[in-house]
Amino acid sequence: MSTVELQGECDSRFGAVRDAFAANWTDHDEVGASLCVIVGGEIVVDLWGGHIDAERSRAWESDTIANVYSSTKGIAAAAAAMLVDQGQLDVERPVVDYWPEFGQSGKSEITVRDLLTHEAGLAGVDEELPDGAVLDWDHMVGALERQAPMWTPGEHMGYHAITYGWLVGEVIRRIDGRTCGEFVRDEIAGPLGVDFYIGLPESEDSRTADLLPAPGAGPIGVSTQDSIAARALGLAAPRLAGTVNSREWRAAELPAANGHGNGRSIATIYSALSQAGGNLLSKEAIEACGPTEHAAREDMVLGFLVRRSLGFILSTAGGRYEWGPNPRTFGHSGAGGSLGFADPDAEIGFGYVMNQMSAGLGADPRWKPMIDAVYASV
Repeated sequence: MSTVELQGECDSRFGAVRDAFAANWTDHDEVGASLCVIVGGEIVVDLWGGHIDAERSRAWESDTIANVYSSTKGIAAAAAAMLVDQGQLDVERPVVDYWPEFGQSGKSEITVRDLLTHEAGLAGVDEELPDGAVLDWDHMVGALERQAPMWTPGEHMGYHAITYGWLVGEVIRRIDGRTCGEFVRDEIAGPLGVDFYIGLPESEDSRTADLLPAPGAGPIGVSTQDSIAARALGLAAPRLAGTVNSREWRAAELPAANGHGNGRSIATIYSALSQAGGNLLSKEAIEACGPTEHAAREDMVLGFLVRRSLGFILSTAGGRYEWGPNPRTFGHSGAGGSLGFADPDAEIGFGYVMNQMSAGLGADPRWKPMIDAVYASV
C-alpha cells in the first residue's frame, strides 16, 4: 500500500475524481497510471502519477505511454468506422469483397459485421504456428485465410482476443492501402495531436512504461485445452508471455493488443467519437458504429453477456462492463485494466492507462469509483 503525489490538472468540480484516482494507490497497489476525462470537448481531468517501472525508480510523466492491450481494439474500430463514413466500407458485405483470399475453408459468406461483433467463428488458429508468428502480419493473415470457422458464423459470439486485429486490420489495409497502424497515425492520432501508436517507434521507448504482471497471476483458466476459450486466449498468452516490454512486441502492429498510449490520448479520441459532428466521424457514422447495439450474447470465450456495437463494447448495467448509467456508452477495455469509452449523450470521453495489471477478465476494481465520481461531478 502506498500513497501518490498526483501531477496534472483537475477542475475543482471534479475533485472526487481526483480522490478516486489517488485511492488506486492505497486500495489497489497502483504503480503508475494516467487518467483523463473530457466533457463537452473540455478537459476537466488530466492527471498522472507513480512510476513506470517495478523498482519505482522512474516517475510517470505527462508524456508517459504504456501498452493498453485490448483497448487498442476500440481505436481500430474507430479506423473502420471512418472507412464506413467515407463510403469505402459496407459492413453488410462479405469480407471476400475486400479480401478475396479470405474465402477459403467455407468463409465466403462471413460479413465485415461478423468480424466487428466477434461472431465470425475465427477466435483462434488451429494450425501449428512457429515461434514469433504472432508478430508476423503476413504469416497470421495467411493462417486466418486457411482457418475454418469454429462455429457457424453469426450464430454465436466468441471474443476474438487477438485475431480481431489481423481480421479487421487486413480489411482496412485491403481497402485503404495503409496498415491499420499507419491509418491510425495519419487519420486519428495525427489530426487529433495525440500520442497513440499501433507499432511503436524505437524513439519512444524511453518514455514507455513497463507492463507489470498481476501479482500471483498464472495462465488464464479455461475448462479444457481444446475449448474455444483455450484456442482464443491461448493464441496470445503463452506465446507473448515475457515479450510485451520488448522492442519486437512494441514495433509490431497488433491492432487487437499492442496499442500504446495514455489516458489523455485515449480520452481525446473518445471525446471526438462522443460528439456529434466531431473531428473524426459524422453524426450518422457515430450513431451507426458506436452506441447502436449490433449483437448481445453470452460470449463463448469470456463466459458472460457482452453487448457489442461495431467493434466496440457497450456498457451493460450490472455486468462486467458497466461504465456509467448510459447503455449507449461505448468503448473498449484492455487486459490488466486500461479503459477508454465515449458517452455520446453526456459528451464524455474517458481514458485510463496503467502499468500494474490486475488479474481476471472483465471488470477491474479500479474503474467503478472513478467512473461513479465522473458522473456525480458532471
